[in-house]
Amino acid sequence: MNWQVPLPKSYVQLPTDQLVQRIAQRKAQLGERLVILGHHYQQDDVIRFADIVGDSFQLSREAAKLHNAEYIVFCGVHFMAESADILTADHQQVILPDLGAGCSMADMANLDDVEDAWDAIAAACAAIPDFTLIPITYINSSAALKSFVGQHGGAVCTSSNCDKVIQWALNIA
Repeated sequence: MNWQVPLPKSYVQLPTDQLVQRIAQRKAQLGERLVILGHHYQQDDVIRFADIVGDSFQLSREAAKLHNAEYIVFCGVHFMAESADILTADHQQVILPDLGAGCSMADMANLDDVEDAWDAIAAACAAIPDFTLIPITYINSSAALKSFVGQHGGAVCTSSNCDKVIQWALNIA
């Protein structure tokens, strides 16, 4: 879990109407320089401020289209904000309000374990003629794992493109 400074008590103890008013004022002040992305599973109190609501990859792709947005607040989990950060431009800052917001699926494979497994599989298959090892990871993985997959000629799949990605890999292998 990542550490972050706790919100000041004065902010946490604000009555809901004042909190809503402050958020609305800041959104109005920043205008199109700010976009708030809300994942489907967020609470209604969060979604009410979202400019775009959707699934993780869709939100990241939409954020990348918003060139005037300097600040992209991703109300989701860590891997989602990382994906948005990868797809957005250098002048855009992706902000994850809760640095501890994680995903159990994304946490299943850490890079060190994947590298060890990769080395073991590659060594075990080294004697097989014309053997090609193609890594594939699911979108719900860390940026480090996505980078590893890309560096090794693989692909990232989503639930909607999984069949195409598997067929692509099988045609290479």
